Amino acid sequence: MVVANVVRDPQFEKLFSRLDAHQKEEIKTRIRKILENPEIGKPMRYARKGTREVYAGSFRISYAYIAEKNEIVFLDIYHKDKQ
Repeated sequence: MVVANVVRDPQFEKLFSRLDAHQKEEIKTRIRKILENPEIGKPMRYARKGTREVYAGSFRISYAYIAEKNEIVFLDIYHKDKQ
């Protein structure tokens, strides 16, 4: 499956830019896997319903997959200790 549209939230871009090179590479690897199969992430519930989450080392990548538009919106990167 190939995703046609990828959108990065400004918050996602800001947090990504603050990571070191090793962390960025790990995040990029996970993003490639998400683009190959957008439904690999764990579906969130309650207030975060409609989003998914993937582990990337000690970080979490939060994203929304909109199947009707064939679009992925990367929302947030956060450390697992700040859940």
